[in-house]
Amino acid sequence: MGVICIANSFPKNIHRWRQWLRIHFAEIGREHGPFQLAILENGQYNKSWKHIHLMPGEIYQAAKDLRAERILPVHSSKFKLSNHAWYEPLNNVWQQHQEHGASLLTPMIGELVHLNDPQQPFTPWWQGIH
Repeated sequence: MGVICIANSFPKNIHRWRQWLRIHFAEIGREHGPFQLAILENGQYNKSWKHIHLMPGEIYQAAKDLRAERILPVHSSKFKLSNHAWYEPLNNVWQQHQEHGASLLTPMIGELVHLNDPQQPFTPWWQGIH
């Protein structure tokens, strides 16, 4: 078991992103999983960017395919590049967390994360800031 980081490291010319994502994440999970932690991109999405970014709802499928115990979403809620509000990516993943129940790490910017402590609590710190 270990940590895997998938943070928009794919070439921009990949077609059929969702099929590619599902096939390869599942393959990685089968061959190398389970993972204690998956660091997955969760922000700055747009329908026009669906071939190079995870869209809302895809982060938990990716984590499931990877057989990840915990998820650390990255590339979200620091600044705004897309048409959505800066806090929307974390709101979406937090809602999915409530539905799926997988362990979600949402540290406030600058907060120390204890990777060896699966019980470290995290809160929706971004709610009420906007």
